[in-house]
Amino acid sequence: MGEYKKLWWTLIGVLIVAFGILGWMGKEVYRQAPPIPAQVVTADGKVVMTETQILDGQSAWQTAGGMTVGSIWGHGAYQAPDWTADWLHRELSAWLDLAAQEKSGVNFAQLDGDTQAALQRRLKEEYRKNTYDAATGAVTVSDRRARAIAETATYYDKLFGDDPALRGSRKSFAMKEGTLPSPEARARLANFFFWTAWSASTNRPDMESSYTNNWPHEPLIDNVPTAENIIWSIMSVIILVAGVGLLVWAWAFMRKEHDDGPAPARDPLLQIPLTASQRGLGKYLFLVVALFVAQIFIGGFTAHYTVEGQTFYGINVSEWLPYSLVRTWHIQAALFWIATGFLAAGLFLVPILNGGKDPKFQKLGVDILFWALVLVVVGSFTGNFAALAHLIPAEWSFWLGHQGYEYVELGRLWQIGKFLGIVFWLFLMLRGIVPALKQKGDKNLLALFSASVICIGLFYGAGLAYGEKTHLSVMEYWRWWVVHLWVEGFFEVFATTALAFIFSTMGLVSKRGATTASLAAAILFMLGGTPGTLHHLYFSGTTTPIMAIAASFSALEVVPLVVLGYEAWENWRLKARAPWMESLRWPLMFFVAVAFWNMMGAGVFGFMVNPPIALYYIQGQNTTAVHAHAALFGVYGFLALGFTLFVLRYLRPNMQFNESLMKTAFWGMNLGLVMMIALSLLPIGLMQFHASYSVGTWWARGETFMQQEILQTLRWTRTFGDVVFIVGGLGVMWQVVTALLDRKAAPAIDVGLAAQRT
Repeated sequence: MGEYKKLWWTLIGVLIVAFGILGWMGKEVYRQAPPIPAQVVTADGKVVMTETQILDGQSAWQTAGGMTVGSIWGHGAYQAPDWTADWLHRELSAWLDLAAQEKSGVNFAQLDGDTQAALQRRLKEEYRKNTYDAATGAVTVSDRRARAIAETATYYDKLFGDDPALRGSRKSFAMKEGTLPSPEARARLANFFFWTAWSASTNRPDMESSYTNNWPHEPLIDNVPTAENIIWSIMSVIILVAGVGLLVWAWAFMRKEHDDGPAPARDPLLQIPLTASQRGLGKYLFLVVALFVAQIFIGGFTAHYTVEGQTFYGINVSEWLPYSLVRTWHIQAALFWIATGFLAAGLFLVPILNGGKDPKFQKLGVDILFWALVLVVVGSFTGNFAALAHLIPAEWSFWLGHQGYEYVELGRLWQIGKFLGIVFWLFLMLRGIVPALKQKGDKNLLALFSASVICIGLFYGAGLAYGEKTHLSVMEYWRWWVVHLWVEGFFEVFATTALAFIFSTMGLVSKRGATTASLAAAILFMLGGTPGTLHHLYFSGTTTPIMAIAASFSALEVVPLVVLGYEAWENWRLKARAPWMESLRWPLMFFVAVAFWNMMGAGVFGFMVNPPIALYYIQGQNTTAVHAHAALFGVYGFLALGFTLFVLRYLRPNMQFNESLMKTAFWGMNLGLVMMIALSLLPIGLMQFHASYSVGTWWARGETFMQQEILQTLRWTRTFGDVVFIVGGLGVMWQVVTALLDRKAAPAIDVGLAAQRT
C-alpha cells in the first residue's frame, strides 16, 4: 500500500460498511416483504384466489412482456398504465358504484356530497384495514369487494385479449391484439395485479401506511406521502448540501498537485507492436457500432409506437413486432454494445500489462469470447421474439424467451450465458494482470484496476439470485444489484481506473497522481453508490429504515459529480501535453462528454428522482426516462464509444479521423440527446408530475390524460431529436467501419517496431 495506505484503508472500510448496510437491508427486504396470501376469501369462506394463482399470474405477466408493457409498483415502461395504480383505482371505483347501487340505486357519481363522503370513509376503512391472518395465511375481503375484484378482472381479461370494445385502449397503450391469448392466463394475471394493489393499499400491521409506503398516490383512500417520506426527503437535501460543502473543502485543502513531468516525444503505446489478440479486436469494434446503430433505429421505432400505438406510419406491424418486443431489443442492444465496448478496452490493455506480448492462446480466447457474445445476442433476441409472439410454451418463456424484468429481459439461459462470458473475460484479463502484479514497482493503480475487473466479472451474477416466481420485492432487490450496483458502481470504477492507467502509461499524467485520484474516486463512488442502490426500492414493498438509508446515501451519489467539470477539463487539457495527442482528440472529446452527462444526467436528473417525496409523485413517469437516457447513453454510451475510438486509433495507427464526420457524429449525438429530453421527455414528465400530484398516479398514466393532444404533439416532437441523434450515430458508425476496412491504415504484421509512427 505504501504512501496510499490511508486511501486503501478508507476504501476497504467504505466497502465493508456499504456492503454491510446493503446486506442488512437485504435481510429486511426478505423479512418485511408484503405477504402473498395462501388464500383470499370472503367472510363466508368463498375462495376468491390462492397463492398459487397469484404466482401463476406473475408468470403470466412475464410472458406478456412484464415491465415492457406498463409497470408494476412504478417499475417498467411508461406508455401503458401502471397496473398497480390502475387496478387499485378501478377496484375502488367499482366498490363505490356497487355501494351506491345498494344504497340508492344509482352510481357513486350521482350521489350528493354527504353520501359520497360517508361511502368514501367506509371505503378507506375497508381497504386500509389489514385482514391478513398470519396463522392461516388468509386475507379476508367483503362480498362487495369480491364483486369489485371480479368486475375489475373482467376489464383486464378484455384488455389483454382481443375484445373489440377495448381496441382503442390497446392502441393507446401500444399493446398488440391478443397480448395474452390464454383466458386462463389472463385470469391469473388479474390475480397478480390485485395482489400488487392490495399491497399498495393495505396498512402494514401496527402502522398507518401501506406495504409500499402509501405508493401510488390515490386520494380515494388517502394514499398520500408518509411523514417519514417528507422527513427523509428533507434530510437527503441537507446531506447533499453538506456533502458538496465537505467535498469542496477537501478539494481546496487536501488535494495535492502532482508533477506530471514532461510528456514523451512519441506516443508510448505506438511503440508497442500490436499483438495477435489486439488485432482480433476489430470485430468487437464492428459489433459495438453495428449494435449501436441497430439500437438507435429500434429506439426511433419504439418511440413512434407511443404515437400510433399499433402501427408504423399506418402499417400494422404490432402483431409480430409489438412495442414490448422492440422496447426489449432497444434496451438489450444498448446493454450489449456498451458492455462490448468495455470488454474490448479491457482486452486491449492485457498485452500492454503483460510486457507487450499475448499470454498463451490469448487470441483464441478473444475469438471464442466474441462468438460466444454473438451467440448470446442472437439467441436472446430470437428468444424475446418467440416468447412475445407466443411461439414457445409459456413455461419455457422465463428460461428461453423473456423474463419480463426491465434491463434483464433476456431469457435466463441467455443471462447465464452472458454471465459465463463475462467470467471468461475476467479470466482473459487476469492472465495479463497477474504477471504484471508480480513485477517490481508501484502496483497500486493496477491493483485497483484488477479489483474493478474482478467485480465486473462476478457481480453480474447477482441477477441469478431470483427465479421466475420469486417474491417481487426480493426480485427487485437483486435486479437493482445488476442495474445500479454493477453498472453505476463497478463499471464507474473500472472506467476511472482504466483511463487513469492508460493516461499514466502514455506518460501524460504521473502514476502517483493517477493512483491517488482513482482511489479517491472509488471511495466516493462506492460510499454513496452501494447503499444508494436501495433508493430504487422506496415503494417496492420495503420499510421505513430502507427509505431512510437509501435517501441519505443516494444523495451522496451526487456529491462526486459536482467536480466532474474539472475532470472534463483535466481530460481535455491532455490534448495539449504533446503534439501526438492531437490524434486522440476525438476519443478525448467523448470522455469530456461523459463528464458532462455524468454531471447532468446522473447528477442533476438523477437527484431529480432521488428524494422520496419527488419519486413518490414521479416514479413511473417520463421524468424517469429523462434520467435513464441522459445517464445510460450520456455516460456509459459515450464512454463505450470513446473506448471504441481509442482502441480503433491503435488498431489503425495510420488512420486520420475524418474531422467533418466526427464533428457531425459528436455534436449530432449530444444535440440530439438534448433535443430528445428538452422537447419531449422532460415536458411530458413534468406534466405527468403535476397530474400525479393533483389527481393521482392512475390519472397521470391513464389513457385520457396520456392521449391529450398536447402530449401527442410532444411525442411527435421527439422525432426531431431522434433524427439528429441518428445522424450522429451513423457518423460514428461510418468512421469506425471505414477505418476497420482501410488496410492501409493498419500496421504491417511483419513490422515489429513502430518507431516510425508518431
